[in-house]
Amino acid sequence: MKNLFKYILLIPILLLAFSCEDAFLERLPLDSPSSETFFENETELEMAVTGVYNRLWYWPAGIAWFLSFDFASDDGWDRNGSPLQALGRGEQNADNSYTNGFWAHFYRAINRTNFITSRAEHLRDEMDPADYDRLVGEARFLRAYFYAYLAELYGDVPLVTGTLTLEESQTPRTQKSAVIDFVLQELNAIKPHLPMNVGEKGRISRGTVLALMSRVALWNERWDVAATAAKELIDSGTYSVDPNYEGMFTFAGDNSPEVITRIQYLRGVQTHNLPRNFWSRMALGHSNKKPPQDFVDTYDCTDGLPIDESPLYDPQRPFANRDPRLHYTLVVPGTRLVNWIYETHRDSTMTWEFRGEDSVRVPNIEAQHAFASFTGYLYRKHIDLANYPTDVGSTDQNLTIFRFGEVLLNYAEAKVELNQIDESVYDAINILRQRESVQMPPIAPGKTQQEMRNLVRKERRHELGMEGFRYFDIRRWGIAEEVIPGPYRGRVNRYGEGGWLSEAPMIDPIGTPSYDHISNVGDMVVIETRNFNPDRDYLWPIPRIELETNTTLTQNPGY
Repeated sequence: MKNLFKYILLIPILLLAFSCEDAFLERLPLDSPSSETFFENETELEMAVTGVYNRLWYWPAGIAWFLSFDFASDDGWDRNGSPLQALGRGEQNADNSYTNGFWAHFYRAINRTNFITSRAEHLRDEMDPADYDRLVGEARFLRAYFYAYLAELYGDVPLVTGTLTLEESQTPRTQKSAVIDFVLQELNAIKPHLPMNVGEKGRISRGTVLALMSRVALWNERWDVAATAAKELIDSGTYSVDPNYEGMFTFAGDNSPEVITRIQYLRGVQTHNLPRNFWSRMALGHSNKKPPQDFVDTYDCTDGLPIDESPLYDPQRPFANRDPRLHYTLVVPGTRLVNWIYETHRDSTMTWEFRGEDSVRVPNIEAQHAFASFTGYLYRKHIDLANYPTDVGSTDQNLTIFRFGEVLLNYAEAKVELNQIDESVYDAINILRQRESVQMPPIAPGKTQQEMRNLVRKERRHELGMEGFRYFDIRRWGIAEEVIPGPYRGRVNRYGEGGWLSEAPMIDPIGTPSYDHISNVGDMVVIETRNFNPDRDYLWPIPRIELETNTTLTQNPGY
C-alpha cells in the first residue's frame, strides 16, 4: 500500500480542486490543480482515487467506523456517554451526531467518486486504458461500498452518481431496492477491470468486489446473487482459511491467506487508537469499549455443545474448555494481557506483573478503578499483543475489513435460505470450525433447514465477533427487538463472592443466553437498561440538517 500513501501529502491540494473555484480572479492557479483543469494526467487521477480511499479513515465515537456499530448491538457497549451509547439505548433522534456523521461522511466520499467519474473520462485516451479502468474501478467500488451502508442504515437515500449544480441539489430519496440494484450493477461492471488479488491488502481487488457482492446481496435477501458471488470467489482458489485465527487481526494479517482487504495506516500519515479503546488501565488503555457477559456465554464448549448442555462446563472455571475463538476475541479474567494477569473481581486487589522471566505481585487497579472495565471483560481482537505500542493512542496496525471467512459464511447462509443444503454448505462452515488454531467439532450432515439456519447464525457470532457484523445481522434477521432490550450485564462482582454465575445460563439455538433462572443473577453488574422499538429503530433518522436544506427529503417513521 505504499503506492497509495505516496499521494497522501498531495490530498489537501486535491481537496481544493474538488471544492473550490476562484470566481474573483477569473483565472486558473498556476502552481496547483484546479477544478477547471483536473484531471490532466494519471498522477492526478491516482491522487483523486487516494482521496476516496482516505475516507476509510473515519473514527466516530473514538472507534473505527466499521467496528463502531457493534457497540450498539448485544455484543458491545460504549462507556463514553456518547451519541453511540444513546443509539444502543434506543434514544437516537434526528440530531444524534453519531448517526448523522455517517450520512455526511459517506456522501463526501461519494462526491469524490462522482467528481472522478464526471471529469476523468478523457484520460482513457491519454494513459493505459487498463490502468484507467482499474483506478476508476477502485473509486467506483468505494462509492458502492458506502452506498450499501447508507441504504442499510437509513433505508431509502438519495442516489447521486454525478456532480450536481445548486439547482439540482434538491434530490429526493431513492427506494432502497433501487440503491442496492445500483450497488450490485456497479460491482458487476468494475469486476473485470480489477485483478483477483492485487498483492497489496489495502487496494481493491476483484476478490474485494466479490466479497462485497456476497455481503450486500445477503443483507438484502438476494440469496442467489450472494451464493453465486461467494462461490466465484471460493472457486478462484485465491484465498484460503488461515490456520492462525488470532494472527489475522495483528500486523501479520497483512500476509494472511485469508485477508482480502485491510484499511491501511502508516506512522507519520495516519494512525489509530484501538489499543487505548480496548485495553485495560494497567496496559495504559481506557477500556471504554466493553463486551457483556452475554457475548462471553454465547461461545460453546470444545465438545461443540452450548455451556448449558456440555458436561465440560464448570461454573467455577467458566473459561476452561471453551471454543478457542472466545479467547482470541475477548480478554477474560485470569488471562494475560500484555504484562499483567487481567483480574476484575473487586476482591482481586493484587495481581501478577511479568518482568522479563520474573513475575511479581502488584496492586491491581482493574479491581476498583472507577473507569476500569465495568463488565469485567475486554476485547482482544484487532490488537497485536506481540507488538505492544509504546503509545497506545497511536498505532499503525492495519485493520481487516474483508476476509475469506465471512465469504464462506455468506455462502453457507445464502444456500441454507435457498434450501440448497449440500456438502459444500457443511464444508464452508466446518473449514472455519476446524482451522488448526480452533479445532471445534465439525457440523454433522443431515440437518434440517431450520437447524442449519440456527447453526449459521450462531457461527457468525462466534467466527465474526467484533468485526462489525453483529449489528447488521440482528437487524436483518428481525431479532433486534428480542436481543437488545433489557439489562446490559457484566460479570458477578460482589465483595466476598466468588465472582461467577452459580449455574450456566440457558442458551437458545442461535447462542443467545438467558439469565432469568440464575440464582445469583442479582449479583451481576448491570451497566444500563437498553431498549429497541421495532416500529422505528430498524432504520436510523435522516439528519435534521439534511431535511432543512433538502426539502424533498422525508423523515423515517417514528423520528
